[in-house]
Order: sequence, then C-alpha cells, then structure tokens
Amino acid sequence: MKVTEHIENAQGKTLFSFEIIPPQKGKSIQELYDNIDPLMEFKPPFIDVTTSREEYIYVDKGNGLLEKKLTRMRPGTLGICASIKHKYNVDTVPHVLCGGFTKEETEYLLVDCHYLGIDNVMALRGDAMKDEQSFIPKEGGNDFATDLVHQINQLNQGKYLHNVMDIDNKANFCIGVAGYPEKHLESPSLQSDLKRLKEKVDSGADYVVTQMFFDNAKYFEFVAKAREIGITVPIIPGIKPIAVKRHLQILPQIFRIDLPEDLINAIEKCKTSADVRQVGVEWSIQQSLELKNAGVPVLHYYSMGKSENIRQIAKAIF
Repeated sequence: MKVTEHIENAQGKTLFSFEIIPPQKGKSIQELYDNIDPLMEFKPPFIDVTTSREEYIYVDKGNGLLEKKLTRMRPGTLGICASIKHKYNVDTVPHVLCGGFTKEETEYLLVDCHYLGIDNVMALRGDAMKDEQSFIPKEGGNDFATDLVHQINQLNQGKYLHNVMDIDNKANFCIGVAGYPEKHLESPSLQSDLKRLKEKVDSGADYVVTQMFFDNAKYFEFVAKAREIGITVPIIPGIKPIAVKRHLQILPQIFRIDLPEDLINAIEKCKTSADVRQVGVEWSIQQSLELKNAGVPVLHYYSMGKSENIRQIAKAIF
C-alpha cells in the first residue's frame, strides 16, 4: 500500500514510522531484526531503509603500498526491504539515490521493486562522497532529485529509458522526497530551497519527509511557507533523538541545523551517557506530543538501527 493511502486511511490519526540503515557487509541481519522487533507493537504502516552510496577505501598491497578501491560498505537495501516486508507484513520504502547510480541502474532497481510488490520509494540526490567538496553525479546518472522523481514518474506511465514498451502491468510508485525546515546546506535561502521542493512535487512527488529538526516552530513555519507556494502533499516531520553528547557538534556540522539553547544546556549538564540519552528521549517526547496535537500525518523517527530510545518515545506517544 502507498504511504499516501496509509495516511488517508488513518483519517487524521497520526501514524508511527521509522527509518533503519542496512548493516555493514559481513554483518548478520539478525541485529537489525532485534531492533525492529520492539517497535512493531506500535504498528508502523511503513519502514524506510536507507541506501549508502559508494566510498573509497585503501587496500594494503604489501611493501607499504596502498590501492584505492571504490566500494559500498552497506549494500542490500532492496534485499532488506523484501525481507522486512515478508517477515513483518509491513510496507517498506527503499531510498533511491542519484549519487553513484546511472539512470539504467536506477531503472533496474525500480523494476526489481515493482516485481517485489514494493509500492513506495524515497527519491534523494544523496550526499557528496567523503573526498569530494561538492556533489558530483555519476556519468549517465541523474543530477538532481527532481530528475530522479521525473524518471520514476515516467516509469509509472510505462515510459522506460530507451523505448516505450507495450505495458500491461505498469509500476505505480508512491514517491517520497526530502524537505529541509532549516534549508538544504547548499541552498542560498529557505525560499530558494522551497522552490526546489515545489519542483520535485510538480515532477511527481507524492509526499515529503523532513530532515531532523529540534525546534517545532521551524517545522510549522516550513509547512506554512510550503503551503503558501502551492505544495499540498503531506509533509511528514522527521525526528531524531539526541543519543550521545558529541551530537551537539556532529549534527549541526553535518546537517547545518540549529539546536535550541535549552536542549544544549540540558545535555551539557549531563554526567553520564545514560543521562544524555534520557534528555534526548524527553526532548523528542515533547516534540512528538506537540506535533501530534497539531495533527501531523506521521511521526517519522531516525533510529540509526537502534530502537530502545525510539521505543521509549513511541510508548509515551502512541
């Protein structure tokens, strides 16, 4: 079932969903199951599974020589989606990236999703590689998320890359995209970023999931401005509980977001890691309660593969 259909069927009730990351290659999927199991009592209608782009590693060749190799440390997004869908009877949302993929590779991935009965995809440009100063698309790939949304929408119409086939079973993907309440780090302004979001919606996006934020006022302002320029699709807030003290430095640096002073002060006073986690849980509970009372369609949690703090939050909300 499509994410938008889940929202419609809920008839105004706020739903619970979360996002996971695939384990590194060589790791067992059981650890992932162990972290999903405690969250299933809250009946998530869908679970997002991230996709990691390629990265360079250095292989020791002996004699002091290193060979630079391109690899993916966390493959398996589609396989995990299929496995979760089968094991838990829940819809899954694979993340589909521009970065690191040609349009042909993207088309093959979408065809596989269609074969597996996966109805939803999250279309993202993806980040720059670690040794790149800015995002560089793969040769033959999509440059921007808007281009990727357009390709998916074309496939929904039965239009493949190199020919229009005689289609008797078209794909009908529900397309999610990212939104940035504090603007994308590369955008010159929030208004400019909203224009890019409008382009994604006009190209066929069906719903928006926001980047994490810690001040609900920024989400409400973002939604209001999005509605003003004609974006009418559901806008789902993304919530990330602070889990370790170094998040005070890491999250603003990576995502270019602001943390409220009250949250910073509370975390800085913490004596132990358990204290930090508890502050993160309590802050997210207050965020979630306010958002739920405002009637958001879904509360979407960035779990990073760990479930205990998400379970505590969900138990207080749902």
